[in-house]
Amino acid sequence: MTDWRHEAEKTRDASREIATLSTDVKNAALVDLADAIAANKAVLLAANAEDLAAASDLPDAKRKRLSLSESAVAQMVDGLRQIAALPDPVGAVASETVVPSGLRVRRVRCPLGVIMMIYEARPNVTIDAFSLCFKSGNACILKCGREALRSSQALADLAHDALLRHGVPESALTLLSTSDRKEIKALLALDGLIDLVIPRGGESLVRFVYEHARMPVLAHFHGVCHVFVDKSADLEMALRICVTGKTSAPATCNATEAVLIRADIAKAFAPRLVAAYRDAGVEMVGDAAVCELATGVSPAQDDDWGREFLAMKVAVRVVADINEAIEHIERYGSNHTEVIVSSDAASIAEFQRRVQASCVLANASTRFNDGYQLGLGAEIGISTSRIHAYGPMGLNELTTTRFVVDGDGQCR
Repeated sequence: MTDWRHEAEKTRDASREIATLSTDVKNAALVDLADAIAANKAVLLAANAEDLAAASDLPDAKRKRLSLSESAVAQMVDGLRQIAALPDPVGAVASETVVPSGLRVRRVRCPLGVIMMIYEARPNVTIDAFSLCFKSGNACILKCGREALRSSQALADLAHDALLRHGVPESALTLLSTSDRKEIKALLALDGLIDLVIPRGGESLVRFVYEHARMPVLAHFHGVCHVFVDKSADLEMALRICVTGKTSAPATCNATEAVLIRADIAKAFAPRLVAAYRDAGVEMVGDAAVCELATGVSPAQDDDWGREFLAMKVAVRVVADINEAIEHIERYGSNHTEVIVSSDAASIAEFQRRVQASCVLANASTRFNDGYQLGLGAEIGISTSRIHAYGPMGLNELTTTRFVVDGDGQCR
């Protein structure tokens, strides 16, 4: 069994050096890594092909998540360059004041230290997590799903090479190869070496981490995302938002899982929505009103509301008005992503004011609750808790603030 405590100690040592790296060194290493990934695309795709061949029994949606396409590699490259171009949060002054004693008090951003991330079969997360941690001055310990180990190892090797070329210890990134829950449990007890753990995956994984971690945990349990189609909605727009919100990436946490249709337009919209979903190969469950308005919809069971399907399946319901839509979201939502499709500014304002989620959108897909899409370069995860971050976690969310105080002899 690998001595993971020793590996964590090396990562802790590296974190102290990374915390003081200049912005220029960090940016140069990230751009170097971007160039290396672009140059080694064939190697990465070959490693990913081996992962896919070994995981032939995975459901199609999860295989899609595991797959590294040429466009996915290109997005990793773009994300690295975007992160390199973003302002460095380390050392940024969040606030500054002079208190009555004459002390100059600043709140200055600083790294968290060592961040451990446990994620499932998503090889691109290896680069997203490393690059965000590194730019924000943190070292990282990454535990990918065993299905993605070859792809993730190939990416980590390129990252290690880039780090060494810039005089940075390769322990800035530690990739765990174990899938043994006992070993992971032992790592989760290293609260003196690991400052934060972020699980990114299914509910069972997240609950396992919550139950065993001795350090703070930042995670979401579900991504139950709703689209509310208001009576003033552009129905063509609503169709595009509802259908692509499910079909573009059905196994992601920001996929549309339920559609709420205002009763005023249900007769005009529900049959069109059902037909569009059927044509796209999406299975549907609905309430009695939807089942009466359109054929091909199975009656929804109680546990279909609030379910994260993570598949080509969606729940559809008719609601009386915006109040009933919000009540449904309050009961079944997961504080992840909620959408209103409407042409009425007052309804949009009310929805965005009253609905409490990490991202509330108007007239756009749930799929935009994503760090890359929201201009963060990438994300290390989407937090549905409100402490210490809420929503996609980018550079700023991977730092905290400390007090830096200047005086001229003040005593108490």
